Amino acid sequence: MPKIIGASLVEHREETRRRLFAALGTLMEERGFDSISLADVAQAAGIGRTSVYNHVSDKESLLVEFVTYETERYLAGLEQALDGATDPVEQLRIYIRHNLRVRRSFHMPQGLRGAVSPATQVQLGEHAKPVEAVLRRILGAGMAVGAFANQPLDVTVPLVGACLAARSGRPAGEGRARSRERDTAALATETFVLRAVGASL
Repeated sequence: MPKIIGASLVEHREETRRRLFAALGTLMEERGFDSISLADVAQAAGIGRTSVYNHVSDKESLLVEFVTYETERYLAGLEQALDGATDPVEQLRIYIRHNLRVRRSFHMPQGLRGAVSPATQVQLGEHAKPVEAVLRRILGAGMAVGAFANQPLDVTVPLVGACLAARSGRPAGEGRARSRERDTAALATETFVLRAVGASL
């Protein structure tokens, strides 16, 4: 009988899935989705290969559940960071900074959609909608009070999202110089986006 992780079956299931998600995220960043198997994920997670099938049916279903999990965590952290901020410019700064800190695997890598089935492609596309809704809310509120230029949200939101996705989750690196480099790039990205939406700096 497989060893139970945690004090109950519920805890066991949650911890198993957390380990699988962490392993999948790391492996995707290291090798890419195409070059890993469900067995690779199970091994990296420290879980028996056959036990994985008690939780997901295949690699693509694990990917969809991973993205859903990461999105929920991201949104919870973002809303917590935004709590108490009323100025739209400050809200957008918070959104940008929060976005730049997320792991690369949260933003689907280039070419990943072509590596999965059409049904999975649709499901992957759904994860961006609640994140974009927050950005749309911030930009819309800012435009309403004149903090941002009046621009079509259907154009502005995906452009800002694409800009942030291109800069998010860069390898951490080590050392003071690398830290300064990251901070400089983050500030430049923030300034670029704020200028793009017509904010006063």
